[in-house]
Amino acid sequence: MELLRFSAFWWGTIMFGSILLEQKMASSMTMLKLKLLCKFCDVESTSCTGTGNCMADCSITSICPHPEDVCVSIWRKKDDNVTIDTICHNPAHKLHGLVLEDYNNSKCEMRERNNMGSQFFICSCSEDECNDHLFFTPYSQVVSVILVSLVPLLVLAVLVITSFYWYRIYHQRRAGAKRKKTPLDFSDAHAIMMDDDGSDSSSTHANNLNHNTELLPIELDAQVGKGRFAEVYKAKLKQGATGAGEHFETVAVKIFADEEYASWKNEKDIFSDADLRHENVLHFLTAEDHKVEKQYWLITAYHPRGNLQEYLTRHVISWDDLWLLGGSLARGVAHLHSDHTLCGRYKVPIVHRDIKSSNILVKGDLTCVLCDFGLGLRLDNSLSVDELANSGQVGTARYMAPEVLESRINLENIESFKQTDVYSMALVLWEITSRCNAIGEVKDYEPPFGKVREHPCVESMKDSVLRDRGRPEIPNSWINHPGIQVVCGTIDECWDHDPEARLTAQCVAERFNDMEHPDKLSGRSNSEEKIPQDVSVTEIEEIEK
Repeated sequence: MELLRFSAFWWGTIMFGSILLEQKMASSMTMLKLKLLCKFCDVESTSCTGTGNCMADCSITSICPHPEDVCVSIWRKKDDNVTIDTICHNPAHKLHGLVLEDYNNSKCEMRERNNMGSQFFICSCSEDECNDHLFFTPYSQVVSVILVSLVPLLVLAVLVITSFYWYRIYHQRRAGAKRKKTPLDFSDAHAIMMDDDGSDSSSTHANNLNHNTELLPIELDAQVGKGRFAEVYKAKLKQGATGAGEHFETVAVKIFADEEYASWKNEKDIFSDADLRHENVLHFLTAEDHKVEKQYWLITAYHPRGNLQEYLTRHVISWDDLWLLGGSLARGVAHLHSDHTLCGRYKVPIVHRDIKSSNILVKGDLTCVLCDFGLGLRLDNSLSVDELANSGQVGTARYMAPEVLESRINLENIESFKQTDVYSMALVLWEITSRCNAIGEVKDYEPPFGKVREHPCVESMKDSVLRDRGRPEIPNSWINHPGIQVVCGTIDECWDHDPEARLTAQCVAERFNDMEHPDKLSGRSNSEEKIPQDVSVTEIEEIEK
């Protein structure tokens, strides 16, 4: 009988020790809040019917910008239009006026919300990419029933564990009293050493899992661009193993050398602003400090069509394409300059200060995204006049506004910085228009002020822009087309010599939106088949052949 009690005691001690160790490791892990990987697509059409379960079919996976963020999916149906929106969001803040109450779930269980102006379902969850698989079935009710049925068992388990805990405390006190009377034998010393080792190793292991210090599993592929501050590579981001093997997502990696840290940090800080997110601004994934290679990385979405300058050099575009490219460019600049988001929340306005066709990427649907924010400036209200003055004469000389070339920006008015962006945007709109077949004869691509040397200096541009008041030519033949006539009038108002006479980017965006649909103004001719954003460069070359 004594042997039976002794065996039961040691069995209980071992079980309770295991439970305490697991709880301690779990506690260490929860102290490190890892950033989630979530599906991250703008509003797009879906085949989900709002019943049963289905996949969001979002092809983009993003690292959420904040550790507190969770994955969210929103399903809407208005008339016959059904859409899905997948995002990261901090559950401490309302989304569409709603509080996220189910974000601790491991599955995305869609719940219908009323008074949203349409049929509206929303779900949130806290597992990597959990907002890809959507459940419209009453799964939560089943879980509730199961949890209720398990409550008695959980209570019993707590009582048993508590009993073992107090029994162990009692035994340790008795053993301590005995050790005072007898020398410590080898077996007791070995047990103490094992306890200490276990505690230290779990703490070390938890520190090694700190996600903020780990680099993403990225394999560089081919170099696709090079600028003043960095080189850009096409790369593969490992997304984990599937039944068919490892899955990779194509991304772009911008690599800065050690001496370009300031440019990397400035661009990283601008990209890190969650309010920057917009369909016409390059989608940012994360930034990394590669200490061993003495490099700094920015990881973003990849667009195989390349930058706008390369695209215009290789393609003659239709009026429809011009409408898409020009309108999306204006909307992107307007979003940067705006002091509020689309939902009305305040945001810090940003000026790009280096808008040019090579700093604009072309998406698969022939819309533009702004990139390269190395010279960008956040127009925070806290900036002093001296800080604005110290920002310097920056940008590319060919695209510099007259007041930038002359170093006479009105530092008392932050709108002056936005007006320089509008001037540069006008030159890009001219480039786009010059390659449109709706103007008549289309010449080979030529940058603005093409008669100036290939990389003009500031002094050369002063002669053309300040002394001669020159602008790129707009031939009379261009305005024979009603849509291009509006675009040319807009360009002329945007590159006005007087900064205060220029249109705002928001006004330009509204003009493109107010134009009749291009199909009504002119039939689409020589238009190209749209290429999905995730096709490879090789596939694009085959299509263009």
